[in-house]
Amino acid sequence: MFRLKDYDYELPQELIAQYPPQKRTESRLLVLDRASGRLEHRRFGDIERYFRPGDLLVVNDTRVFPARLIGRKRSGGRVELLLLRLPQSGPVPALFRGKRPRIGLKLIFPEGLEAEITAVGKNGQVEVILKGSGDLLEVLERVGHVPLPPYIRRPDTAEDRFRYQTPFARRPGAVAAPTAGFHFSEELLLRLRERGIIITSITLHVGYGTFAPMKVEDIRDHQIHAEYIEVSPQTARLINLARQEKRAIFACGTTTLRALEHAGRSGQLEPMKGWCDLYIYPGFSFKIVDHLITNFHLPRSSLLVLVSAFAGREKILAAYREAITRRYRFFSYGDAMLIL
Repeated sequence: MFRLKDYDYELPQELIAQYPPQKRTESRLLVLDRASGRLEHRRFGDIERYFRPGDLLVVNDTRVFPARLIGRKRSGGRVELLLLRLPQSGPVPALFRGKRPRIGLKLIFPEGLEAEITAVGKNGQVEVILKGSGDLLEVLERVGHVPLPPYIRRPDTAEDRFRYQTPFARRPGAVAAPTAGFHFSEELLLRLRERGIIITSITLHVGYGTFAPMKVEDIRDHQIHAEYIEVSPQTARLINLARQEKRAIFACGTTTLRALEHAGRSGQLEPMKGWCDLYIYPGFSFKIVDHLITNFHLPRSSLLVLVSAFAGREKILAAYREAITRRYRFFSYGDAMLIL
């Protein structure tokens, strides 16, 4: 149960979705009952049948900012930067792609945006000071690129500006999307509200570490990356009341689940602002979340370990095998699971 190799599976490359479906709710939905292991095959638009009036749907309202910059050195060499945090004040951590990063190197991007490297670390990580005219986020929105994950092997397009965001995206700060939310449309959300489903949000700014492979033989030795979260007093009140009244809590995405379980470690959800470094692996005691909406996750990843903790490793891997047999689409732009 704790060996990394036990969280591996073989996935045909052609099942890694390179583009989103034409409509958000047209994604397929694999429903797993974690008590019995029973599987159902649906379309995502059918998910409303699993809610009851008064249930809560908790979503992540983070927004992906255009964190990928393509530019050049003053000498003319091509460079790329992937900002790992929203630029606000001071140095910003980033991943550098180009030849020989060094302290003091100046990088030039469109519309007068410049960056100067102030620190050089390992594996291409640097720190930069960004300078531009006007609000930096507004400049990034014009000149930056969507930071698509590395398994999407194509350049970003204008469509990605819209589709690599959830309908809940409000607060810029993520460099990767909480992809379980991709499958919801405004029409589906309206139908849920009309049925008496309460929709509330948390914020977890997803970091690039979500793609970091696990490199330990024993999963208990893995060090999870920290991500900034906020849980509002209103969301805490809604969830605590629902739990008292035995109404179900649906978490949209592993990011939402991590935030809720981190803020709810005492058994009561506490309002909070700060950093979440909660690492969930089998044996974890879930205190807040009843049901999980999620995508299919990479082999040997902390997210696959998390969903295995929630539903059971053997049941998850059996569900993945079924999904592969039935040609489900995997990862960010792929299909979805509902774990009951």
